[in-house]
Amino acid sequence: MKEDAPRVIKIPAKPEATRQAEARRQLRVAAYCRVSTKEEDQANSYEVQKEYYTDKIMSNTAWTMAGIFADKGITGTSAKKCEDFMRMIRHCRQKKIDVILTKSVSRFSRNTVDCLYYIRALKQLGIAVIFEKENINSLEEDSELRITLSGAFAQSESESISANVTWGKRRAMEAGKVSIQYKKLYGYRKGEDGQPEIIPEQAEIVRWLYERYLTGASLRMIKEELEQQGVKCFEDSPEWTISRIRSILQNEKYCGDVLMQKTFRQDFINRKAIKNTGQLPMYLIENHHEGIVSREKYDAVQAEMARRNAAKSPSKNAVTGMASYASKYALSERLVCGECGTLYRRCTWTRNGEKRVVWRCVSRLDYGKKYCHNSPTLDEAPLQQAILAALNTAMADKNSLIRQITDAMETEIIPFPGGTMSLGDIERRLRELEQQFQTLLEKATDDPAAYGGQFKEILDEQTLLKERRSGILANNNEQAKANQRIMDAAQTLENASPYITEWDESAVRQLVETVKILSKDEVAVTLKGGIEICQKIMY
Repeated sequence: MKEDAPRVIKIPAKPEATRQAEARRQLRVAAYCRVSTKEEDQANSYEVQKEYYTDKIMSNTAWTMAGIFADKGITGTSAKKCEDFMRMIRHCRQKKIDVILTKSVSRFSRNTVDCLYYIRALKQLGIAVIFEKENINSLEEDSELRITLSGAFAQSESESISANVTWGKRRAMEAGKVSIQYKKLYGYRKGEDGQPEIIPEQAEIVRWLYERYLTGASLRMIKEELEQQGVKCFEDSPEWTISRIRSILQNEKYCGDVLMQKTFRQDFINRKAIKNTGQLPMYLIENHHEGIVSREKYDAVQAEMARRNAAKSPSKNAVTGMASYASKYALSERLVCGECGTLYRRCTWTRNGEKRVVWRCVSRLDYGKKYCHNSPTLDEAPLQQAILAALNTAMADKNSLIRQITDAMETEIIPFPGGTMSLGDIERRLRELEQQFQTLLEKATDDPAAYGGQFKEILDEQTLLKERRSGILANNNEQAKANQRIMDAAQTLENASPYITEWDESAVRQLVETVKILSKDEVAVTLKGGIEICQKIMY
């Protein structure tokens, strides 16, 4: 049986019908307008733009209003920061808009990549963007090239403005002009003279934070204590966080100084703040305002932070690979394995309903005997008694102990001055060289080249003397800090009880530097200042 051959039926196009349908349906037209800052004169421009587009859309019988989208006081270098712009894009994807009107490419976006991305996305949806100033319709064939050129000019303008603003800020820093963000500075407000003014009730909290940290409390413990006491942070953001507490403890403004350019923005497009670790110069203004804590206490907190970071031990369970600072037990950061050098960790064993508290090497806990083969497990009670016995042995002759510790600390931490010239000698010689330079300058008016060698000798000596002067000043600063540490250690010992009968976490933190496990039966207790006492463990 013969099958019928396939037939092709041509359905003619009806362009007239399509045009008539489109003509019958009004185009849904939206407008996007934006001004870059919140200045009053530009705010007027913002209102004028809204009024202009409303009138333009509503007076055209072929159009219907799809919304006026406007961002005020928002940067144009990142579309994601422009809330109304992103809302307009969502409406486009929901097929609520057919055409978008905007004043110019620079008003739409100053980021060329963002501009082209959204133009192409809207083009795929069949949505036209009409730029009035450049007379560009994004659905036309040559529109992308013209938009790219206009967008590049707009981005270049933003780069130039950003560079000018950055240059101005850095010149202000060099001149010592300070700009402080009081909204995020706990404990201070802007005074009538424009300088930072202490808020008494908040200042007390700041001093308490510094004291608690120096007595061994961790940031988490401090946070929990603040919450238990019902202390609020800022009015609009009352919750305390670990990062906020750390920021207060690290901020030099609390001792009266201001350090500028701690962060910078390398890329003006994404505006991500990068920590300045030496890429750019920083500017420190000392004694800028009244501090809440003393400079000595601030320095002590920074040293304690550095010590805690250095004392962290490897841990395979930690996300960073390093165990965090544990403040609940003083031995958590002082008990060291004599075999592998890793810290010990407190563990609670339960057998037949009975609990046993022991200390074990972290390496043995995490990796078995792979790296540490013979480190002993120590019961807590005999270990604590051995450490107390070592402390009491040392405290038997407190005056002698204080003298030994201060002598050891002086030998270890006070810098050796060196050099034969005093600071006064250097200043006098620099003044003499300056006079010689000025005299030589007057002689060299007619023939400077003839005096080039003499100029070089004077400048070289000035440079050398200035370096020596900087070294002496830095040395004096270090010596003052070292003397303070010696005084603090001596004061701690002076206030300590001559005989310690009960385990005291705070006393151990203040008196003991490290405890090294030599064997199951012996430990080496090193006191602050370097004195070491070997002590038997009695079971």
